[in-house]
Amino acid sequence: MGAAATLAGCSDTGQPEGAGATRVASAPARLWPERPPAPQPPADRSGQDGPSPVPGLRREASRDIRKVDLLSVVRAQIASDARAHTPAFDKATERRIARCATEPAGCPVRAPQYQDLTHDGKAELIVGIEGSEHVLAVWAYTLRGGVVNRILDTAGTPLSVEVADGDLIMREPTGSPGYEMRTVHSWDDKRQTMEIRAMEFDRAVSSPAPGRSAGAAPSPGRSAASSPAPERTP
Repeated sequence: MGAAATLAGCSDTGQPEGAGATRVASAPARLWPERPPAPQPPADRSGQDGPSPVPGLRREASRDIRKVDLLSVVRAQIASDARAHTPAFDKATERRIARCATEPAGCPVRAPQYQDLTHDGKAELIVGIEGSEHVLAVWAYTLRGGVVNRILDTAGTPLSVEVADGDLIMREPTGSPGYEMRTVHSWDDKRQTMEIRAMEFDRAVSSPAPGRSAGAAPSPGRSAASSPAPERTP
């Protein structure tokens, strides 16, 4: 048989006739094979090496993270980051967070979300905090022996954030019309944290949420079902 196969069809008289040659897949052709490959980069130490206990929080005896107070977690995390000289927010945002209890209408902390990210059948706490320039900080927490541990620390300017099969997926605008940046965080059983599994350009699927200004954020007291998604401007 030749390198190309022919497809058979039928003529108007019912007689079989050839439909032409089909393309045969070929192996990739490596360009400049004599060029040595680039060295492997050093290990990425920007993420967490493991689950990070949040100091200053009491142990949750019920082992149910839904019983943990959202604002207590946020305040304790901000205090811990300040001690480590790694603040997540500017001072203006921190002041708005500090006033969440007394001025909920201006609170940048979004309603808590609960999803199973670690595939153990128990919900984790997912926190979203609106910063400046449309940046959304996304933190995730789990309970280990009643102690609150952070397992995800990321941020972006998302068009949407969702959880699918335990993966946290953030879509962000790009400079390429019709495309979005899709970042997938997945549970790493070895490191016991959420790690980036994929970053890719993807066809745009997100649409802006109606009737919402970019600067507003629902107070943590509102239920997730009643909280509209934030409007994002690519």
